[in-house]
Amino acid sequence: MINRGNLGKVPVSVIIPCYRCADTIKRALDSVIAQTLPPEEIILIDDFSNDDGVTLAALDQLWQGHQKTSIKIVQLDKNSGPASARNAGWKEASQPYLAFLDADDSWHPKKLEIQYQWMAAHSDIVLSGHQSIKISENVALPELPESLVVRRVNKYSLLFSNRFPTRSVMVKRDVSYRFPPEKRYAEDYLLWLTIVFDGQPAWFLNSPMAYSFKEDFGDGGLTGNLWKNQLGVLDTYHRIFSAGFIPLYVFILISGFSFFKYLRRLGITKVRSLFNGRVTSSIVS
Repeated sequence: MINRGNLGKVPVSVIIPCYRCADTIKRALDSVIAQTLPPEEIILIDDFSNDDGVTLAALDQLWQGHQKTSIKIVQLDKNSGPASARNAGWKEASQPYLAFLDADDSWHPKKLEIQYQWMAAHSDIVLSGHQSIKISENVALPELPESLVVRRVNKYSLLFSNRFPTRSVMVKRDVSYRFPPEKRYAEDYLLWLTIVFDGQPAWFLNSPMAYSFKEDFGDGGLTGNLWKNQLGVLDTYHRIFSAGFIPLYVFILISGFSFFKYLRRLGITKVRSLFNGRVTSSIVS
């Protein structure tokens, strides 16, 4: 029997790191509160936002406006990046499952219901993720497929392509690994790879239940700096190699392939920028 928690809630702690997120956090939080099966608790972590208390005030206002929802606000005493912020939320979490969402992203209302029930029905699974897509503000959410298609993620296929954007991931709280606290680029990717190469099964749910509102690369935020992100990916591969999970030839192969993807993304970003510039110029004229 699937445990739905008390009063129709699921035993999930939702962790949302926040840094200068006053403009977007309401949208993210609303998408969590609107879940058909809401979580037992939501943990908002202010990563020492240097905005004269604007972010903290926004978080407090949301907390005040949702007294019937279990919302915890954690304030960090220094800015440490999303990995440390998520780890702080992980430490505060009381539920057996964790789900991650960034402050500028959102979820489909059935995300927790579908993903949690599937994981609860497959209790050996410690990590799952699902499809995520980019959408625009104030548009209708895409229809979810009538039947859920799932597949196990091979560890080597995960090396070549990170199928798990953080906003899509649900993981068991008692997994022994954490986000590398000092790492600011591809820190989530390193955690997923470590879990999978350690022999823990991970599965992909082919359903678009998470949404971003900007491009995955070259469009602001940490992923906006393509070169720093590339260095973060290379560091992730090096750590996987140093941990003994992959041999040297695989490390060399996957590092070379990552450079190919970097150059491709760089080209896409330049074309996108050129196109947007022409569109803007046309509108102005």
